[in-house]
Amino acid sequence: MFLNETIPLYINELVSSQSGLFGSDVAAASIVLVASVVLAFIADFLFEKIFLHYATKTKYQCDDLIVEALKKPIFYTVVFIGAFVAAEIVFPGNTAIELIVGLLLTALGIFWILSLLRIDSILFKHVFSSTVKRTDSKMDDELLPLFKNIIDVLIVFFGILAILKGVWDADILPLFASAGIVGLAIAFATQDTISQFFGGISIYFDQPFKKGDRIEIDDGEIGIVEEVGIRSTRIKNLYNNMIVIPNSIIANSKVTNYTSPEETMMVKVTIGVAYGSDVQKVKDILTAIAKCTDFVLDDPAPYVRFDNHGDFSLDFAIIMWVTHPGEKFTVIDQVNTKINAEFEKEGIEIPFPVRTIIRQN
Repeated sequence: MFLNETIPLYINELVSSQSGLFGSDVAAASIVLVASVVLAFIADFLFEKIFLHYATKTKYQCDDLIVEALKKPIFYTVVFIGAFVAAEIVFPGNTAIELIVGLLLTALGIFWILSLLRIDSILFKHVFSSTVKRTDSKMDDELLPLFKNIIDVLIVFFGILAILKGVWDADILPLFASAGIVGLAIAFATQDTISQFFGGISIYFDQPFKKGDRIEIDDGEIGIVEEVGIRSTRIKNLYNNMIVIPNSIIANSKVTNYTSPEETMMVKVTIGVAYGSDVQKVKDILTAIAKCTDFVLDDPAPYVRFDNHGDFSLDFAIIMWVTHPGEKFTVIDQVNTKINAEFEKEGIEIPFPVRTIIRQN
């Protein structure tokens, strides 16, 4: 076996010196076995009386559980190594003994795999879960079990490879090749799901928006983000309808976030008046309307801009700011209603396009 061929040189020298001193391989093997058992109990004592003692004094529960999970694997590892070396001293090259030792080391490897899986569960349950609960996004709560399963699979996969290569000296290249072929087939079969999954991952780490933000996708959809999931994002549009958009589409689209970096939003209302109107009077009326409209901020103050000499009108723009994007349409409605009333009262005409058609005989 592979391990039998790679015993460290210092162990061989130690075995040789012990054989010469006691005149018997059995005596040397006994010394190694007893020493390994003593070391195992020393390690167990250190874990029980020192590491676990100090771990229980912390406010975290995970360190107690991790120390407890490592105590037995380390104990059995030290004993198994001693038994392995002792067997090599007494029965060098014996096929039956090598088989038994290989089975014992395989059992030890499986024990370590189970212990690592237990530690992985402890970390995700007591450390990572409490971390993601402090975030506003639900995506990390959904990703956490997925990441745990991925790590569990990797622990089992590489643990089995270590046992096959380290204990039985097996050729693991065909296993990698087979895994690559299977992975490629799965990737082709689930490419849409994979693209949506990685789209969700990119949204999670890039964080272009979060729950409660008002966003616009480049296809024109506008709404408030209700939930960001692994495969899709749900937004509630202006008609109070829920829209489910695959994350692969969002990840490859231009997204306008009206809430970030701050919720304050500019609102623009345009209006045209007839030629011959008093420009300053129009600006004063529009400014007064903006200042007395609900939700319009005093700072920055609203102002009126004379934009253009149009084909049929003098064009003005009212520039205002609101605290939240959801107030935009309420402000537009109020401003336009007041403009119509004030212009009628002041006799300011709002023109409409006029075309003169000349008929030729």
